[in-house]
Amino acid sequence: MRHDAHYVESLTSYSGAAVGRMIRVDQIRPNPDQPRKALGDLRDLTDSIREKGVLEPLLVRFVPREDCFYIISGERRYHASRAAGLREVPCIEKTADDAETLEIGLIENIQRKDLTPFEEADGLHRLGAQFEYTHEDIAKKIGRARSSVTETLSLRNIPDSLRRKCIEHGILSKSLLLQVARQPTEKKMIEMFHRIMQGGLTRDEARRERREEQAGPQRPQPFIFQFEPQNETFKFRIQFKKSHVSRDELISTLREILSQLEGSSSEADSTAA
Repeated sequence: MRHDAHYVESLTSYSGAAVGRMIRVDQIRPNPDQPRKALGDLRDLTDSIREKGVLEPLLVRFVPREDCFYIISGERRYHASRAAGLREVPCIEKTADDAETLEIGLIENIQRKDLTPFEEADGLHRLGAQFEYTHEDIAKKIGRARSSVTETLSLRNIPDSLRRKCIEHGILSKSLLLQVARQPTEKKMIEMFHRIMQGGLTRDEARRERREEQAGPQRPQPFIFQFEPQNETFKFRIQFKKSHVSRDELISTLREILSQLEGSSSEADSTAA
């Protein structure tokens, strides 16, 4: 299922009369599989809810074994509503299993660009690991190219200690983080991190270095001797198999060619006689 439009909005947007019902805040629980680790600053949202109420319903599902509602979508609205002192909030109840709940939560965050690259990578990994989705499956679920999913998941190659440093120093550009993640060893990753920190590496430079590393050492170019007289009546060119030829070797080769030509000429004259 490809979600080109916002999937959560398609579930909660209806024309005509309002839908859903009011549910007490103390009956609602945060989603334990919420992919977003940091909710960000909720003060503006809290003030808005205190003044105007919750304008977009939360999407929830009922969990009988716990006799409560788990949030599928609307984690920030829930916490802001609690902070604003609301006792109940508008909700739309949906029947959903664990897979769909996690999927919707991921889609909401990814399509709204609320996640850091690391949170997105962890969320996609959890989706794949928990429900045995391939990269192709994940790509179809969230409406992304498979290559984009694979790239994002590669950020998990960055060790936790280095990940924390990237977050602390505000290095959260996905393109730069990918350059770190693609390094072959942890030592190389740390070196790349410091280069980015010092401002000595642009995205294009990092990509160019990566291409050169993947290409490996270039094959030696063959040595070429080329001669053209001033009257330009002919051109003479010799290509050697090796990359370096000394002056003495070149002269010896030219003499050998001349000797063979002279020998061929003598044989031709004898045959003609």
